Amino acid sequence: MGRLVDYFQHIPSAHRSLILVGGIAFFWLIESAAPLFQFRYRKFRHAGINIFFTLTTVVVNFLLAFILLRTSDWTVQHQVGLLHWITLPLWAEMLIGVLVMDLVGAWLPHWVQHQVIFLWRFHLIHHTDVYVDTTTANRHHPGESLVRFFFTTLAVLITGAPMWLVFMYQALSVLLSQFNHANIELPRWADRLLGFFIVTPTMHHVHHHYVLPVTNTNYGNIFPYWDRLFGTYHEMDSNAIHYGIDTHPEPHEHSDIGSLLKIPFQKYRPPVGEATKQKQTMPS
Repeated sequence: MGRLVDYFQHIPSAHRSLILVGGIAFFWLIESAAPLFQFRYRKFRHAGINIFFTLTTVVVNFLLAFILLRTSDWTVQHQVGLLHWITLPLWAEMLIGVLVMDLVGAWLPHWVQHQVIFLWRFHLIHHTDVYVDTTTANRHHPGESLVRFFFTTLAVLITGAPMWLVFMYQALSVLLSQFNHANIELPRWADRLLGFFIVTPTMHHVHHHYVLPVTNTNYGNIFPYWDRLFGTYHEMDSNAIHYGIDTHPEPHEHSDIGSLLKIPFQKYRPPVGEATKQKQTMPS
């Protein structure tokens, strides 16, 4: 356990980059060999769009990293946060820290962005992808990256997480997001087993269904517990899932970087919904 802490305490930038790039490459190979859906699309062009947004996310996080570092150092120095108020063995500190950071730094901002129309305008870019695969994981508008960074910093402040724990959480968050967006379907027994501990592709793909109310379910990233606890868990047959978002169905709206960057600043479009759900509206 001590070696694990020491590794993340001094993790080289090259290793953090390798986790990001290696994860995409690994899951991309798996979904290419055994895809859930046989997409008819230009795979490399689609990946190029999503990788562009991945790079903007990296840039935003890099430019603001000093805030995260200062926040973590301040909580440790002043003994502020949950992990400093109770005495725990190292393994429990690690587990509780990652659990709380996943709740506050991932599930909460995800839920909030679905409830607040101004924030939804930015998060919408993530949902416009009609070919969800592992590269979709970091398809975030730079504006959304700022929102997520704010909540990650808040999570560090609440937990009082030291930087080694922050780096560990970020590594797990990246890998699990790539995994649960991947265009794969696990054997039912494996999905059920893993589903007790982490968010699986079967669970998260439901979130990318194109209409309400299904879009407003299964917000989890690492752990599946929050959706079950807060009543936002939903199951759906994979064959019934239709990716994308009903407000931006045209190819030029979801397959062009320039158009995607402009979406948050255009006139708001209320959800259309299926014919039987015409009265569904975005919650405010």
